[in-house]
Amino acid sequence: MFSAIGKIIKWIGQHFMGMLFLLIVFVVLMPKPTTPLTTANLQEIELLGPIMSADMIIKEIQKAQKDPKIKGVLLNVNSPGGAVPPSIEIAYAIKELKKHKPVIAYASGVMTSGSYYASIYANKIIANPGSIIGSIGVIMQSFNAQKLMDTIGVKPQTVKQGTYKEAGTPTREWTPEERAELETLTKDTYDLFVKDVATARGLDINASNTYADAHIFSSKRAKEVGLIDEIGTKMIAKTQVASLANIKKPVWKEKDKFETFMEKLGTKSIMKLQSYFYGLKASL
Repeated sequence: MFSAIGKIIKWIGQHFMGMLFLLIVFVVLMPKPTTPLTTANLQEIELLGPIMSADMIIKEIQKAQKDPKIKGVLLNVNSPGGAVPPSIEIAYAIKELKKHKPVIAYASGVMTSGSYYASIYANKIIANPGSIIGSIGVIMQSFNAQKLMDTIGVKPQTVKQGTYKEAGTPTREWTPEERAELETLTKDTYDLFVKDVATARGLDINASNTYADAHIFSSKRAKEVGLIDEIGTKMIAKTQVASLANIKKPVWKEKDKFETFMEKLGTKSIMKLQSYFYGLKASL
């Protein structure tokens, strides 16, 4: 029996690419519905999982912006945050999109740090009653593996130019000067984060300790401090998008089956997870 199972596994391994090709061809050539479809006038864009790259979602945002048939957008967010630069890229793409059509950001689960940053310029932020909001803060992490390296007999050798070129190294404890340099970097990024949140949400930057400072809020408390506008379900958020867009008969755009298939097939999520624990992050 085990021999037969082994042969099956071996055959699958040898013919995997061919099977994958046939599956893609099948998806591409799948018959389209013969009944005419109503043109979509609203679109949902998802921001899910750790943010390490903004390329895919920026492309989707810009496509929605240029499509004259799409009159309003729902940004569905369930993300703990991630890298700072792509979070800012998404935030400013939403800011630009809002100039052309209304955008509502909906916290369907977690909207913290980088993913909250990405949402601040929406016309409104609505959160599910059970969502987690906030964690406006910045973190940079490494580790000190010096004792482990000493134990196994590994000693690093370094040639460098520049006092702070090794700042953040995991091979030894950081010097006070290196730690101060990294703290300055995180402070600068945090100040930018808070400034943008205060500007976008109309909050008092001098009272940022009440809504920022990496506080993690329930939806109720997030509304009390001004981080969100309303607590409600996704259906409520969708209804409000249609209302802001003056759409009487909302038709939500469905993703192309092939695009959805390729997104699931890709290694994007794996790459995100691999790099998630490195570098400067605005994350929960």
